[in-house]
Amino acid sequence: MRKALIVIVTMLAAGLGLALAADAIHMRWQPGEDGKLAAGWRELTFPRIARHTRYSLVPENSGYVVKAEADKSASGLTHVIAANARDLPILQWRWKVQNLIDKADISRKDGDDYPARIYVTFAYDPKRASIGQRIKYEAARLVYGEYPPHAGLNYVWDGRAPVGTNVPNAYTDRVHMIVVDSGSERLGQWVTHERNLYEDYRASFDEEPPAISGIAIMTDTDNTGERATAYYGEIDLLPAR
Repeated sequence: MRKALIVIVTMLAAGLGLALAADAIHMRWQPGEDGKLAAGWRELTFPRIARHTRYSLVPENSGYVVKAEADKSASGLTHVIAANARDLPILQWRWKVQNLIDKADISRKDGDDYPARIYVTFAYDPKRASIGQRIKYEAARLVYGEYPPHAGLNYVWDGRAPVGTNVPNAYTDRVHMIVVDSGSERLGQWVTHERNLYEDYRASFDEEPPAISGIAIMTDTDNTGERATAYYGEIDLLPAR
């Protein structure tokens, strides 16, 4: 199953038609009304992948983090937002990875698994699309009931590719994979990252970014058939300093 393409199609492209947030967006992990995961987030599953990654809230200090446990599985958690990448370009998060995925390979479809990834989507804007793109996106809308996002950035922890690697996803060039952690040196430790989404988008796609439409987390091992455990802390979208 073309997982990267499915993520693009099933994540809501909600940035269009909504007021874009001008202030910082703080995404925290708190129990929803049913006492389960997690207010403001929804589960992202894939039609042909029966085994889903398990996400659970874990108390930490005065709040919570999310524990992700993948066992030959894939699914994610998504948070719909609407923001201008010029106004809120700074993405901050922290995560902790317990183990690497031995067979993962950023260049191969059968290696498209990561113990931790942050997925940022950008909304489709028909005014910016070529005729060919408009035809493809209209076809996707007819099938799925909504337009898929225009593009995506994945920030990943990889086992081999060096930090700073920025390459198209093995399934689609509309998603770029950016390696922010690599190897085993910091396994079991909380690692904090800060990225400039505006600059990363320009470097990846050589165009101005459309509105940010969503952020997701995903720990997945369905392609390699392995196991992985990771933790995700708070995620923030901030103005430039």
